[in-house]
Amino acid sequence: MKIVKKGLLSIAIVLILAQFVGPKKNDGALTTVDAFLTETNPPADVKKILETTCFDCHSAKTSYPWYNAITPINYWLEEHIKDGKKHLNFSKWNDYSLKKKAHKMDELYEEVEAGEMPLKSYTWTHAEARLTQDQILAVVAWGKRVQREYKQQTIVK
Repeated sequence: MKIVKKGLLSIAIVLILAQFVGPKKNDGALTTVDAFLTETNPPADVKKILETTCFDCHSAKTSYPWYNAITPINYWLEEHIKDGKKHLNFSKWNDYSLKKKAHKMDELYEEVEAGEMPLKSYTWTHAEARLTQDQILAVVAWGKRVQREYKQQTIVK
């Protein structure tokens, strides 16, 4: 029984100490998405959707929830953010070629249309990120328009 108590005490101490250490935060400037917004010119309703459902994981700036202060949750969130930015990073939009921008827009609207984005794990704690059918249709229509424009630009060049 003493071994179990020592083991539990050791685990508790490690968990308490872990609360003082965490991953580096995604604390860039939200203005880094300005180039993307200017270039793709989303309607006001779509811009709001992007702000509330996409930018936390797909840009240089995350608005962290209160529970990000809890280890190991903060590491789990950081992994989601790194993975999201690896697939699409609105803050690095100017680094993408026209062909890649067209492809990213294709992925964006297809993921939203299929209900794959935003992630269910994100909408559990961000009710405002749950998209209605009208919102989905607005994002898809905008995404298809922007993708067509990029494809036309690649043909011209």
